[in-house]
Amino acid sequence: MKQAPNFSLKDQNGNVKTLTDFAGKWVVLYFYPKDQTPGCTAEACSFRDANESLIAKDAVVIGISKDSVESHANFIKNYKLPFTLLSDPAKSTIKAYGAWGKGFLGHVGTLRKTFIINPDGQIVHEFPKVTPATHASEILYTLEVLQAK
Repeated sequence: MKQAPNFSLKDQNGNVKTLTDFAGKWVVLYFYPKDQTPGCTAEACSFRDANESLIAKDAVVIGISKDSVESHANFIKNYKLPFTLLSDPAKSTIKAYGAWGKGFLGHVGTLRKTFIINPDGQIVHEFPKVTPATHASEILYTLEVLQAK
């Protein structure tokens, strides 16, 4: 296990959030390429639909992309997303987590990656490849396994 890199980024309301704000909770930190695109919308909606189950596991979902605060606010409004989206236009956090690189068709950008961070701030599981529509159920199962240890 390694310590999760801290961050200080603006959320959809323009408020600065850090990883330490979520200390004591399980954090599902997911990186995605772009608001309002088909795959990213499917992934966000799968987290939305699983939100009650995630909360029951003492977990919070945080999405990060390089989109603007305004873009995140619209994405949340359009799809009724009940979790925090953080804006990383400088890509500092995206790069700190290794979520920047060559992806689909050799395109360089934000990679679809998810990290589960335990209440002590350590990365306990990484999903280097994600299937957007089924990702939330995969996260729920992994949380169950990790929390049973």
